[in-house]
Amino acid sequence: MTFYQSSFKTPLGQMTCLATDEGIYLLEFKSRKELKKEIEALKKKFDATIEKGDNKYTKMLKTQLKEYFNQKRQKFTLPLKLDGTDFQLKVWSELLLVPYGETRTYLEQAKSFGDEKAIRAMASANGKNKIAILVPCHRIIGSDGSLTGYAGGLEKKRFLLNLEREVAGPKDLFSK
Repeated sequence: MTFYQSSFKTPLGQMTCLATDEGIYLLEFKSRKELKKEIEALKKKFDATIEKGDNKYTKMLKTQLKEYFNQKRQKFTLPLKLDGTDFQLKVWSELLLVPYGETRTYLEQAKSFGDEKAIRAMASANGKNKIAILVPCHRIIGSDGSLTGYAGGLEKKRFLLNLEREVAGPKDLFSK
């Protein structure tokens, strides 16, 4: 298996993606501390090589992200190759159901699984999401409405939520 690795600029800084001919495996902020570990773990798990450059999915990703940041796209139409435990996959699948411009609390997320006590486990799974923005863990907030827990940093989370709110609802809901 070959992963195509491409890095590019966004309004939130540099991002890196990994894709195969089957879809997107990783989209992370280059500043994320875990990025190198995530790439090495995927490389090892799939006995893959990494080739710097683009394939059709990295090109599509860049186009769709540009449209998203320009407020012209609310849904991504890329094949996502989620890689994690069964629990993580279930959590991430639920994240994909949170509509653009809306938020859910960690408690609401846990209740959707039928276990209010699973809040920490859900938050941990959200934090291990390797496909930022497309798997919208930024849409999960604290029970009191506060911005908590985003691996990319709370400023990036605020930016993404405000970007979506400008299109879908009240402006600057998460201002400082």
